[in-house]
Amino acid sequence: MNVMQSVKLDKVTANMGVGASGQALENAFKLLETLTGSTPVKTKARRREPAFKLRKGDEVGVKVTLRGEKARQFLSKALKARENRVPARGIDGAGNVAFGVKEYIDFPGAKYDPNIGMIGFDVCVTLSKAGRRISRRRIAPRRMPAKQWVNRGEAREFMEKEFGAVFEEEEQ
Repeated sequence: MNVMQSVKLDKVTANMGVGASGQALENAFKLLETLTGSTPVKTKARRREPAFKLRKGDEVGVKVTLRGEKARQFLSKALKARENRVPARGIDGAGNVAFGVKEYIDFPGAKYDPNIGMIGFDVCVTLSKAGRRISRRRIAPRRMPAKQWVNRGEAREFMEKEFGAVFEEEEQ
């Protein structure tokens, strides 16, 4: 296989949308910090939503981005929390795989904390091929050819081979 066409794990992002600042946001921050071993950042509301009593700029969630070996370890644990089952609709056409963990106590090594309560989080996996930097670089960016994008089949094959993920179709 051509080295330039091989799929690799770019990053893993863990996200918790709380919806409001305060104690719930601090609990989410502590939880993500203990699960990932990295310091999360707080996310802010992009626009005003009167129905949810949100103003633009309010802190509404936390996220952490992991790369390299740390990302691989976290992803394998997150998949174990879901018993290696991922919904097939969680794959998009650009090489991203997303799924949610309903309760953090399912995560291997996590213990229940009564101060935090029962909350879950989302995991987004970004896959890429070699040469992706060409489209993202600051000086002289270029368009990548379509064969350098990770498609759904390649993303599915990579997750099944590397992490033993099982993609299940949703029943209507």
